[in-house]
Amino acid sequence: MKKYLYIGMGFLTFGLGTVGIFLPFLPTTVFYLLTGFFWVRSSDRLHQQFIESEKYKQYIENPLVKKNITNPGMIRMFVMMLFVFAIPFALTDSALLRIVLIIVYLAHLIGLTWHLRFRK
Repeated sequence: MKKYLYIGMGFLTFGLGTVGIFLPFLPTTVFYLLTGFFWVRSSDRLHQQFIESEKYKQYIENPLVKKNITNPGMIRMFVMMLFVFAIPFALTDSALLRIVLIIVYLAHLIGLTWHLRFRK
């Protein structure tokens, strides 16, 4: 029963990740990572097909495993993150929360740039 639940969740996260390629507010990489998590625990065949796919290589293997992300890819990632952080920033009246959101965004900006560009 657990195996079939993982397979189903893998298909759900794979579908959401694929839709996220076209919709900027759905994080493709996160859903593809979850797909790998679910399928590695349920089906060797599905997991193998997934990690051999072009979309896996484009969104997971090259930028995260090999740390081979292009400058336009980095810019797109940070713009999408900015969009995600801007939503709660615009919806809140709390100055403290806005400051925290700015600090967290800048920490992501600096930390991810360092991790993906300078760490070997």
